[in-house]
Amino acid sequence: MKTFPAQYSTLAASALKEHIEEVYGFRGLTCRLLVHNVSDTYILESEQAKYIFKVYRKDYRTLNEIKGEVELLNILKDNSIPVSYPLTDLAGKQIQYFKAIEGMRYGVLFTFATGKVVLNPDDEQLKIIGRTMALMHHATSTCKLKHERIIYDIYSTVRGPLKLIRSRFEDLSQEYTYLQDLGAKVVAKLDEYDLTRFSYGYCHYDLLPKNFHFDDDNNITIFDFDWAGKALLVNDVMTFMVQLFFMARHQMITKEEADHKLKILIEAYRENRSLSDPEIELIPYLGIMYWIHAFGFYEANYDDFAITFFTPRFIKERVELIKVWVEWYCKF
Repeated sequence: MKTFPAQYSTLAASALKEHIEEVYGFRGLTCRLLVHNVSDTYILESEQAKYIFKVYRKDYRTLNEIKGEVELLNILKDNSIPVSYPLTDLAGKQIQYFKAIEGMRYGVLFTFATGKVVLNPDDEQLKIIGRTMALMHHATSTCKLKHERIIYDIYSTVRGPLKLIRSRFEDLSQEYTYLQDLGAKVVAKLDEYDLTRFSYGYCHYDLLPKNFHFDDDNNITIFDFDWAGKALLVNDVMTFMVQLFFMARHQMITKEEADHKLKILIEAYRENRSLSDPEIELIPYLGIMYWIHAFGFYEANYDDFAITFFTPRFIKERVELIKVWVEWYCKF
């Protein structure tokens, strides 16, 4: 019988364990699937160490994009930035190849980020985040990758996503019109600034607490550079502000506390790297671009990702959330 094609298979953890032990020279590992997502994440453990192995879904990231992520992480590691970085196998390779049912899949073994997620960092942890972000930007503002990543510009974060999600809003015309109008306002707002004077380079673009750990000694490790790309570097401050906004909106902290926490992070950032007032002023509008980009991401990966939450109800609630963001932070 002919093998039937698959759209998104799941590589067997037992087979991955054997492969990783063989090509990296490890022994005594256990391997289990941790997250089945746009990429599959496995955790490998022995008595001595832990590792994270990420298998990219076919057609989600090109080989060139994966090479760009690996290249960027190597640069950050070489610059002593505390990141989860790719490990090299016995043959000198950092990317593994798997001939799966649906075609070629690629995987990368990463160091394990010790510690845990801290959703509500205290003042000292906020300072550490700000300083680390600044040091990371020192490296990413000057490096040049051989394998390029996405460029976060008006098209990739506003015009492209709005075009992509149009069909998803067939019964939500008011919400779609609102996003269209808001996108146009953001584009006009960006025209008010001389963006050539802003710091530019490779940013994480998803620097939420879920993507860094603090250990018991307050050492930070940043991971999951899946969305890393070229953009205004202040976008990384923006993505952390998104977390503070979520917490304030859900009454975990007050808006005043959220504003205070962002101020502490920015002050710590400025101790290590310049961040101009106009760049800070632009953060709320970059946030709108981030929200719209996320809609496009959900739509682009809905078929394989099985984003069960991407429903009309979710869309309506998310648009209402964006309206609150605009009310709190934007001046049009």
